[in-house]
Order: sequence, then C-alpha cells, then structure tokens
Amino acid sequence: MSNISEVEIDLEKLFLPAWAQGKPAVNPYAKFAGEPAGREDRPREGRRGGPRPDSFGERRGPRPPRAGGGKFGDRKKGFSQRDDRGERRERPEPPAPLPEITVTFLPDENGVESLARQIKVTGRAYPLFQIAQIVLAKPERYAVQLAVKKNADGTVKQPLFACALDDTPWLSEDEAVAHVLKVHFATFYQAERTATEPPKGKYTFVAQCGMSGKILGPPNHHDYQNQLRKLHAERFSRMPFDAFKSRVKIVKDEEVVKKWVEDQSFTTEYTCLNVPEPLKLPSREEVEKHFRAVHKDTIIKPVETHTVGGVLSRNLRCRELQQLVRNDWEQQKYFPLQLATGLSRQFATHGLHFFKVNKTFTHVSVARPQFLDLETTPVSESIKSIVGHINTHPKCTRRQLIEALAPSPKKPTVIEIKPAAPPIAAPAPDASGEAAAVTQDAPAVPTPPASDEPTAEQTVIIADLHWLVHQGHVLEFADGRMDTAKKPLPRPVKPEKKAAGEKPVAEGGATPTTVDPEGDTAILTEAEIPAPEPEPAVEPEPAAEATAETPAPAEPAANAPASEPAAGEGATPA
Repeated sequence: MSNISEVEIDLEKLFLPAWAQGKPAVNPYAKFAGEPAGREDRPREGRRGGPRPDSFGERRGPRPPRAGGGKFGDRKKGFSQRDDRGERRERPEPPAPLPEITVTFLPDENGVESLARQIKVTGRAYPLFQIAQIVLAKPERYAVQLAVKKNADGTVKQPLFACALDDTPWLSEDEAVAHVLKVHFATFYQAERTATEPPKGKYTFVAQCGMSGKILGPPNHHDYQNQLRKLHAERFSRMPFDAFKSRVKIVKDEEVVKKWVEDQSFTTEYTCLNVPEPLKLPSREEVEKHFRAVHKDTIIKPVETHTVGGVLSRNLRCRELQQLVRNDWEQQKYFPLQLATGLSRQFATHGLHFFKVNKTFTHVSVARPQFLDLETTPVSESIKSIVGHINTHPKCTRRQLIEALAPSPKKPTVIEIKPAAPPIAAPAPDASGEAAAVTQDAPAVPTPPASDEPTAEQTVIIADLHWLVHQGHVLEFADGRMDTAKKPLPRPVKPEKKAAGEKPVAEGGATPTTVDPEGDTAILTEAEIPAPEPEPAVEPEPAAEATAETPAPAEPAANAPASEPAAGEGATPA
C-alpha cells in the first residue's frame, strides 16, 4: 500500500493517532523565532493602582455626560445615541434563499472497492460513519448529484440546466448561454477587426467602470448609454443599476482617452464556425441570437438529475449552486448520514456485513458477530486457548495474544568477530631445501542472527485467529483491540392474550438487553438475536471418557465448520 492515490484510502494509517500518522510536511512553528534577546518587560501603570497616564503624563479626567441624559441615552428613536452624528446603522439584509435543489453526496466506486478489499484482507471492523468522514474530507473521493424538486402536481420548483461542453450545472438558460459565450466563444465564432473612421471631435475625458475597468467613452457620446446598460446586463446584473452607475468614474488621463479613440477606430465582425454556409455577424447581440437559434438546443439541455465530480463541485460557476453544495457539505461533515447510507449499500454489494456496538456505533466487517459455544462445538485446543485468552484479557491486541500463547524465542547474543587475517605467503626454502612449516588458526564462523519470521507455533495461532475473525467469532476493531462475540440473550416470552374483561398481569423484570457488561463488545441487537435451539437431553458421562471420545482437531479450517448466519441475518445496511 505504498503507492496509494487519493481515491484509494489507506485505513491502516487514517485510524492511527495524529502523532503516529507521519512527520508533518511543514513545521507549524517555523515562523515563531522567539523573543528578541535583551528584551525586558516594562512595568505598565494603571492596571490596578489607578488610571493609566496618557502620552503626556497627565491622567485622564472623568468622561463627559452623554447627550440626552440617562445611562443609556434616549431610546425613543430606536437606536443608540452613538448615531447622533447622522450615520444610522442599517441592519444587514437577510441572505437570499437557496435554490430548491436536492444535493446528494455519492462515494466514488473505485474508492469503495479499495476500501472493501482492505477490510476483507485485514478482517478488522471499522466504524462506518468515520469512514464516511474520511471519504468526505477529499473531493476526489466522492461525487455530488443534483436533483430537482417537484410540486404535488408534478411541476418542477426550480429548473436545472447542464452544459454539455464542460459538464457545469446552471439554474437558468440565460446564465448557461452567457457562460458558453464567455468561456467557449472561440469554439463557435471568430472575431475579426477592420479599420474604420475614428470618431470626430476632441475628447478630453472618458467614463470608466470602477469595478471592471472597461472604458465606456465620453458621457456625451451617442453610444455611451448603450455601452453602460450592456455592461450592467452582462457582468453586474445582480447589482441595482443606480448602484452600478455610481461606481462609474470620470478619467482625464490622455493615455486612457487615446485608447478609447483607437478602439473606436476599428469595427469588429464575428465569423460563424461549425456551420454549413459562411456567415458574418456585426455585433455581439447578433452572435447571441445566432447561438440561441443554432447551437443552444444541442449544448444546453434541461435535466432532472445531474452528477458532477467532487473537485468540480467545489468550484461551480453558478454561485447559488456553489453555496447550496457548500452548506450541505458542512452539514454532512459533522453527521454524514447521507454518505454513510450510500457507503453501506455499496459495501453490501461487495459481501461485507454490518453490526452495532452497544446499539450505537455501526461497524462494517467481513462477518457479523457469531457466538462460538466451546462446549458444544468441536474445535482444536489452539482455538480454545485463543478464545479463552481474549475473554480473560479484554481489549488485547494481536501482538499481545501471539506473545502470550506462542512467545518468540530469545535472540542469541551476537559476538562481534574481527575479519580473518590475510593469508601469509610461503617462506623460501632453507639450506636443507625444506620449507618452514607455517601454522595459522582457521577463522571463526560468525553466528547468523535470529530471523524475524514467525515460528511454527505462531503460524498456527495466526491461522486460527484468521479463521475466527472471518467467521465472526472474534472481533478485531480498527484500533487493534479484540473481543469475542458474546452469547445472545434469549428473547423475552410474549405474554398470552387475555380474555375479554381480564386485566393483563404485569411481569416483573426488565427487558433483556444485548449490551456487554464491559461496554465494549459488539453484540447483535434484539431484533437480530436468533432463537435458542433446545439442547438434547444427554446423560452425563465421566470426564475422562468424554475427553477420549472428543478428538482435538489439528487444522481449524477442517475441524471448525463455517457457521452460517441464521434466517433474517443478512447484510442489512445500517
């Protein structure tokens, strides 16, 4: 799992504490350099001993009385006396209502498949809602589905449109057309500029939009009002026209005036593309009419449901839809019920099961809890020891279990051995012609270190624990702690129907629950508890004979039959 993308989530790391998930990429305290050297805290006067002196060393006098008298002033006008300067504070307008569109967050199919594969391999039980929060944290891991709402008579409350060029949703057809002509204009039209006669007269100033910077021309020009209303309709239609007009400023810069004159010295024509016959249009108004008549029905279509990716949903061009998706994402962030429901449906198709811990937290795992009765089910001694150790040591981990039942051998002490001396050359023969005998000790062979591979006993424990986990007899949670599935309590006996006129007799005792006394064990709910099977009447036999007649199996897969869930205990989405 070293190369994992944003869609394929690594559950082993995400459920660890923050300090164990890895080193932070950025030091959060890098910008704090500490206190400068030699700085001394200067005494500050006026904390408790009296009023603090001002910059000239004089103490402040008492505050002058407020106008209008009284501690709170005159309240007849409905506002504070602080507004006597003539500036009355206006209450902010309430936010505009969000569009009536249903937003649904859908988990990515590839990510769910990766999660299901990890759950099956590890065999652990993971909390479903925490997985939903992990999926919701990254936009690459989910998609957003937008759907219209309908009235009782079948009419749509708020229409929804989709652009086929970039898969963006819109609330109105006009917004979608304006978006296509702004972003994808070169796909349908080509602008061509032709020189023409410049405007006559001498101009010393021009009007310029204070928000967009577009030059509108002199206010006394014949085309000024058209340019002003055109800019307001195209870019600032949500702003009142008077407020937009107040942002227009008069500029007397010669360069700005010269630029406007140069722009008026050219005429722009638009050549239509992707049409059978060549056609030129004189203005943008004609371009919009041509697009609506020729291309609109093919590019922009009304839809009832539209799905966009999580990354695209964070940057929707339509502001109302972007705010709507943001609000729903904030709600799902704290309680992702909608996303958890979608995850449970997809997990069920991969063969995973669900159960609740203490009737509260829904977990997903490879199997539902199934109680293993060691007295009636023939199992090996290894399985009995595993179940017994978990029962006596609740919340133990896999490593603690293996070390307790099959401890690893102690590693031998490794003695550092110096390398052998280089070989000594044979000496020259002496006068008698015989070579001198050379004696050298053979180098010592270093002892190989003990390997970290599991021993034979540990391998048996691991295999038996794997079988117990995948059968639901042992539950291993995301944090590594383990527990056994407890024996379900019998269902309460339903009281018999009384005859007419008789009062029902109240039965003593509380309704049995399925909560473990420890408070940490995952047990089935009352609706999922199977009815207890009657035990056959068997005469007791001596313990020695019973031990001899019940052989201990060697392999868990062959001796412990896979327990199948009872009727009605299928994979039900929580």
